[in-house]
Amino acid sequence: MRAVANRSWLAAITGAAIGAVAARAAYSAFRRRPPLGDEKTWTRTNHRFEPVTLLEGPALVAGVGAAAALTPALPPRVRAAAALAGVGSGVLGGYDDIYGTTTAKGFKGHLSALARREVTSGAIKIVGIGLVGLASAALARESARPADVVLDGALIAGSANLANLFDLRPGRAIKVGLLAGTPLLAAAVYRDRPAQAALVAIPLGAAAALLPEDLAERAMLGDAGANALGALLGLTATGTSRPARLAAFAAVAGLTAASEKVSFTKVIANNPVLNRLDLLGRRPAPEA
Repeated sequence: MRAVANRSWLAAITGAAIGAVAARAAYSAFRRRPPLGDEKTWTRTNHRFEPVTLLEGPALVAGVGAAAALTPALPPRVRAAAALAGVGSGVLGGYDDIYGTTTAKGFKGHLSALARREVTSGAIKIVGIGLVGLASAALARESARPADVVLDGALIAGSANLANLFDLRPGRAIKVGLLAGTPLLAAAVYRDRPAQAALVAIPLGAAAALLPEDLAERAMLGDAGANALGALLGLTATGTSRPARLAAFAAVAGLTAASEKVSFTKVIANNPVLNRLDLLGRRPAPEA
């Protein structure tokens, strides 16, 4: 049992460390020379109406992509699936970050616009991440029933979208990712699955390394980072049993549907436990 635990823990620690180092290195490099434009291209206004950079997102995408390629515990198929899920969904999210418009909002809004033959950047991202999810699901399994590929693809794509819905306050999306990923990591270690432990540790390490920038309100994940983080956690969840995957997808779909009717920010603010966790590590609110 000790050797088993050590093997899985070593895979997890290695994946988290490579993800963290790669994400921090990418963030430093992008701050010096932003991709696809200048610093202004990636600057947005946060909830305090202060300027923040979205370069945290591309840094996470680059970090998880590098870690997927370099982490030794990942089999080739899983390595390819992780790179596709993280980088593919991140690039599509980055496209929406840069070129997105506010003419349609939310999953329902973009699909409604698409039904009217209005192709929004959000609709392109939704369709694109759906295809990325299906391709990643097919890559991850050497042999799988079509129904399982569809379920896994929907879980990957849905998780990518859901993570983005939480990226409305400093550190929130990363905290949600860490809370969702920790049980997956614990289960992988307990069941002696080094590849799965490494897979979930990669986005957790990259996200944790960038969390200080997020909490300090110097940067935010944006669609690029949140989509990549969610997609990789969704990919990790595809390694569980079918009942667990069905339950996970039901939870993702339910929360996504709820977001069209209620504000997550208001729900969190009205719950003492969730609110305290949400405020943990953040700058204090300005005095009235």
